[in-house]
Amino acid sequence: MSGASGAPETARAFFVEGPARGALRPVSLAAVSPGEVRVSTRYSAVSRGTECTVFQGRVPASEYERMRCPHQSGDFPFPVKYGYANVGRVTAGSTAWLGRSVFCLYPHQTEYVVAESALVPLPEDVPEARAVLAANLETALNAMWDARALPGDRISVIGAGVVGGLVAYLARSLPGADVELVDTNPARVGLCRELGVAFRTPEQASRARDLVFHTSGSASGLDTALDVAGKGADVIELSFYGETRVTLGLGGRFHSERLALRSSQVGTVSPNARARFDHHARLALALALCRDPLLDVFFGAECHFEDLPAILPALCDPAHDVLCQRVKYA
Repeated sequence: MSGASGAPETARAFFVEGPARGALRPVSLAAVSPGEVRVSTRYSAVSRGTECTVFQGRVPASEYERMRCPHQSGDFPFPVKYGYANVGRVTAGSTAWLGRSVFCLYPHQTEYVVAESALVPLPEDVPEARAVLAANLETALNAMWDARALPGDRISVIGAGVVGGLVAYLARSLPGADVELVDTNPARVGLCRELGVAFRTPEQASRARDLVFHTSGSASGLDTALDVAGKGADVIELSFYGETRVTLGLGGRFHSERLALRSSQVGTVSPNARARFDHHARLALALALCRDPLLDVFFGAECHFEDLPAILPALCDPAHDVLCQRVKYA
């Protein structure tokens, strides 16, 4: 629909309507008020771990409020509009923003109106199509801050998905660091080759590691993380399990070798970086890091926004080989 100005009054958004069932719905667009802009989405991306948890209805009732994303519509479990990797162009608002490419923690929607403060402008040399990685890169960056990774560390990352791959990407830049990316899927060797880190299956993984990140979302992966950790090592847990209960074998060397299991969660800026960074500054840094063309290795075939309801069920299958599913709108 169009108003008197010719600007659309409605947009379309992806909603999770029931367990493993989504649909595109029309949504009303508010008028642009002072301090706000209208954004036309160019790309979004599916964050498989969290969004599949939402899509399958596995968010625990205790986490309904903490799991809310910015600009979410609806309440858990269903129906809910959910997502947080959106890149678009400003089409209405103040002249300072008009025409600019921006990142916003906004769900999958063709167009939206938000406060200017919700936007982070893309650096001029960061392509819109690559910038959708910024949300996952924030998670990896926050984990590195939580871990206080050091030059020369022997670092293992368990789980070669997008977040795990991005943690390995950041860790490999530490001088003298020995970085391994561990996964059960041998097809991930190509990703590791591009990133310049070693690929290992759990059986091949090196032991006595100084620092271990776990991102696989499985109990067996967390067991592997504890198994490869060296004496006094930190294991940084990034996986979110939803309603799934996790059982660990802590009766062996966990206590005698003083292993530490610590959580890292992107919703809070790491205490180790708060003196310099708030959420906005952290996201701006993640976008600046997206200058590297090497990050394109995380993308496969794009899907169109129209296909999102059909694509999501396949993405939630652990056997699906996609890393970052990018969604195109134009």
